[in-house]
Amino acid sequence: MADIKMEPITLRYTGLFDFDGLYAAITDWGKNYGYIWHETTYKHKVPTPAGAEQEIKWVMEKNVTEYIKYKFEILVHTWDQKEVEVEINGQKRMMTTAKVELVIKGTLTYDRQEIFKGGKFTALLGKWYEWKLIKQVETVYWDQLHYRTWNLHALIKKYFDMQKGKYAYKGYLGES
Repeated sequence: MADIKMEPITLRYTGLFDFDGLYAAITDWGKNYGYIWHETTYKHKVPTPAGAEQEIKWVMEKNVTEYIKYKFEILVHTWDQKEVEVEINGQKRMMTTAKVELVIKGTLTYDRQEIFKGGKFTALLGKWYEWKLIKQVETVYWDQLHYRTWNLHALIKKYFDMQKGKYAYKGYLGES
């Protein structure tokens, strides 16, 4: 089983936002593209007068073919996190104010079922298969993973109102 990892994408934001809304936006994005969602880590440190600190790790996985799998890891780290009551359009809502750092890591995995794990012949056959498949993987599957990662990044930036205009690669993968 071989992994090809993308360079991590980091996004930082400080201010007021709806944490539950961010969670819902990211999980909806994953479900929309057929990913299975896991929250593998959740750490909440005892609040100080400045606020709480949280570390969360979300993992989304999708089996693309019998041989290839996509995996996204989203690491969320917040500092000085406090819940505040805000009035929006005459209605009171609970919002979060914090310093947030999100890191998105994309990974493409070959031989996800470990078909070619075992003896010397099957390992050699696996290397030959990867060599024959590598151009297709790089031009099709790697591109899809790359643009999906930047699509998720754009969604988060849009959620935090950090993006002007539209997503630069929108429609590249044939989506509207």
